[in-house]
Amino acid sequence: MALMPVSDALAAVLAGAEPLPEQMVALDEAYHRVLALDVAARRTQPPQAMSAMDGYAVRAADAAAIDSRLTVIGEVAAGRPFARAVGTGEAVRIFTGGVVPDGADAVVIQEDTVADGNSVTIKEAAITGRHIRPAGVDFREGDVLLRKGTRLTERDLALAAGMNYPQLAVCRRPKVAILATGDELVMPGSAPGHGQIVYSNGYALHALARSEGAETVDLGVAADTLEATTSGIRRARESGADILITTGGASVGDHDLVQQALRDEGIAMAFWKIAMRPGKPMMHGRLGAMRVIGLPGNPVSSYVCAFLFMVPLIRALSGRSVIHHRRERAVLACDLGANDQREDYLRATLELRDDGTPVALPVSHQDSSLLANLAAAQVLLVRPPFAPKAEAGSPCEVLRLPV
Repeated sequence: MALMPVSDALAAVLAGAEPLPEQMVALDEAYHRVLALDVAARRTQPPQAMSAMDGYAVRAADAAAIDSRLTVIGEVAAGRPFARAVGTGEAVRIFTGGVVPDGADAVVIQEDTVADGNSVTIKEAAITGRHIRPAGVDFREGDVLLRKGTRLTERDLALAAGMNYPQLAVCRRPKVAILATGDELVMPGSAPGHGQIVYSNGYALHALARSEGAETVDLGVAADTLEATTSGIRRARESGADILITTGGASVGDHDLVQQALRDEGIAMAFWKIAMRPGKPMMHGRLGAMRVIGLPGNPVSSYVCAFLFMVPLIRALSGRSVIHHRRERAVLACDLGANDQREDYLRATLELRDDGTPVALPVSHQDSSLLANLAAAQVLLVRPPFAPKAEAGSPCEVLRLPV
């Protein structure tokens, strides 16, 4: 099978990916969930004109002159409105958040007044509307303030609460099952035997999926047998996973059994092998409703492919309005040679020049097994297939890695 371009592979992964069904969740459980419906305000905020400061509610015409003396006829605090209207020569003591009484059209802050029993002397001329928050200055009933496809921030939750929503309609979280393969893998904290390595891929994959709002299922590490691999795939289907991620066993060696196990289970294979570096031996297909992404076993290849393909798929199933990574412009910190037919994703650091220009410096070694360099990277520097050699200072494109 010929190597598939990255853009075609991503299109295949995302083909037919629709938001999962909506569900209602309590507001305090909606953080980082994705809205399934637009949200319109159920109330006007503030519902009446409110004082923005502590002071005196007055008629501006009565307090236009310095040393004007007014009679204090009452008090207004937040949640305790004043029943009467303010008449000529009158003032009402008011506190922040208090409803401005009828008849008043300005607030004179307490620092600009001198109180004396039941009267107050104005030391700074009142200005109509000053220190008053008009009704609806924040939003009005019916205003659509949160849109379908928004991944809710803590600020969005405060806004939804202010709009009087105790619950929100959000898309169901995608369920991602993760299956590793390989006789050589041992768990962290073990003493690896001769030829064994410590399993690391799954920790990054689970964290990356969860950071995008997915629920994850850990299927553990399958031995390099067809039976063990098939058992893992079946457990993914039994768990109700929307996405199965396998890591390792995606190449063509005698012990790379994932593709065979998937075929035996009836996968509709969309592609196998991509024109990219790292990550050429990646595959994708469908097992019924479950989408499968077979990642390479090398840690860097596994992570880069998950970042480029799994993340957009999770976003699409989550109902996000923006699913693709945004490419940013930078300049090269060093010379780079010409590229071959594979699209390169170089791990790189990013620094800002004094003029604010971002400068991308590839890490010293790009081998797909080097975890330390992956952890040190801040961006992926993207080089198209057959890109000519480029000199330091040349423009380039980068994708920011999660922080």
